[in-house]
Amino acid sequence: MADVVSDYDCAVIDEIQMLGCKTRGFSFTRALLGICANELHLCGDPAAVPLIQQILQVTGDDVKVQSYERLSPLVPLNVPLGSFSNIQTGDCIVTFSRHEIYRLKKAIESRGKHLCSIVYGSLPPETRTRQATRFNDASSEFDVLVASDAIGMGLNLNISRIIFSTMKKFDGVELRDLTVPEVKQIAGRAGRYGSKFPVGEVTCLDSEDLPLLHKSLLEPSPMLESAGLFPNFDLIYMYSRLHPDSSLYGILEHFLENAKLSENYFFANCEEVLKVATVIDQLPLRLHEKYLFCISPVDMNDDISSQGLTQFATNYSKKGIVQLREIFTPGTLQVPKTQAALRELESIHKVGLFDFLF
Repeated sequence: MADVVSDYDCAVIDEIQMLGCKTRGFSFTRALLGICANELHLCGDPAAVPLIQQILQVTGDDVKVQSYERLSPLVPLNVPLGSFSNIQTGDCIVTFSRHEIYRLKKAIESRGKHLCSIVYGSLPPETRTRQATRFNDASSEFDVLVASDAIGMGLNLNISRIIFSTMKKFDGVELRDLTVPEVKQIAGRAGRYGSKFPVGEVTCLDSEDLPLLHKSLLEPSPMLESAGLFPNFDLIYMYSRLHPDSSLYGILEHFLENAKLSENYFFANCEEVLKVATVIDQLPLRLHEKYLFCISPVDMNDDISSQGLTQFATNYSKKGIVQLREIFTPGTLQVPKTQAALRELESIHKVGLFDFLF
């Protein structure tokens, strides 16, 4: 989370268009409105500009819009990849599930010409960084990347050509076409100014997906209409004084139902937060501690993550300190040999992230 306490001469927020994200947008809005800086640079999609101007008009800040052209050309190809035999050094093939990433990696490597690095969201951050570094290393044998849309942010990659294996993505609710911003964010990773691939190319695995790719790259991103919000602890604490007998779940639910927002804002999707609150409310913790657990990065639909959080919070409520060995037995973790074992190991790693809150 951004530091909104310290004073800065200058601060930078990248990917500012993320303030419109239904789940994570509130973090970017908090940074935009909360960072104490004499000068704040916002980088991102022009689609966010009108909304930001409206928000900062209320705060009385001066806004200057500076547009930049992409330094390296991005060329949409009219011919699909067609076959993995056409894979080249510097290629990145994009798909949207762990299973497909490993399937494509195996299919490409089985031809004996290339080795693949992999990047996807469930990988621990340090592992993603190592995979990216290996791919970027010109002397490495791992000259092809197979990745999810996790490459769109936070990694510097020397990609020559982006290849969409599909133009559809399951978003947790339905299988849908990629949006214009998603296509542009991913495709834009091809070509990097000053690298050995100064011109980027983008295509699809199958010809039937090319029309949507070309159409998306030509269309402007839809303008953002509102920014995400989530109540900080100070608000929750003040609200709790009006409802002293309520659980944190009850306080959050009542607050979210009754708070009135201007048209420039929306409340972030709080489903996961409320799921955690139902568990944490059973423990003898202070309100602030419960709040911290509720905003922890946990997927309550993942059995290992949810059980790990519950055990972590239970031990913390008893002693005020938690050793990871109390949750997982040292020496029992092994190199995964199956997809199920890999998912389990990734979930276990996420539990270790809880300690950053305390």
